[in-house]
Amino acid sequence: MLSALEVITTVVVGLMVGVEFSVAFVMNPIFNALPEDSNQLAHSHGGRMLGAVMPFWYIGSLVLVAIWAVAGWHHHGTGLVVTAAALLIVSVIMSILLLVPINNRGKTWTPDNRPDDWKQQMKRWDRYHYVRVAVIVAAFTLLVAALT
Repeated sequence: MLSALEVITTVVVGLMVGVEFSVAFVMNPIFNALPEDSNQLAHSHGGRMLGAVMPFWYIGSLVLVAIWAVAGWHHHGTGLVVTAAALLIVSVIMSILLLVPINNRGKTWTPDNRPDDWKQQMKRWDRYHYVRVAVIVAAFTLLVAALT
């Protein structure tokens, strides 16, 4: 049973990392290459779509990692799992305090109502997102290492 939990958790976290990595290094560069109105509309749509899903994915991943840590408390690699959980907590805190406020503004913007500094706000979101991606990649790496 513990092995199944470990695999399911690693897959769920790995998929989340893949989505966030793709946003940072594939989707946003594509969006940024579009003409200004299309760029902003793509960011807004992405913010609405992923903003609705990712909170559940982040919290669900954290819950699965916590269950793994508790269920495997006396097994090899628990320290790695606990550290991964701590990193996921950091990513959730970063999201709530830094990224979500920008996303909540950005997902309502249109070419008619966006603020003059919308590009600067999106660049700030990108910088925070790069750090968050690094944090969740580290968490995922620890989970993979804990499997061995």
